[in-house]
Amino acid sequence: MFDRIAIGRLSIFGQLWQFLRMRKRWWLLPLLIIILLLSLLLVFAQGSALAPLIYTVF
Repeated sequence: MFDRIAIGRLSIFGQLWQFLRMRKRWWLLPLLIIILLLSLLLVFAQGSALAPLIYTVF
């Protein structure tokens, strides 16, 4: 079950990379990186002391 989910997520990123490469939409890459970093920050800070600070910022 977990393998299928992991492979599905990897294929989504692979398809996104192919889209960026084929369509020459390189301006989307910084936006996607910022969204990914913010989502990782929220996930990792969810159970820590940083959570109240982050939630007040957003």
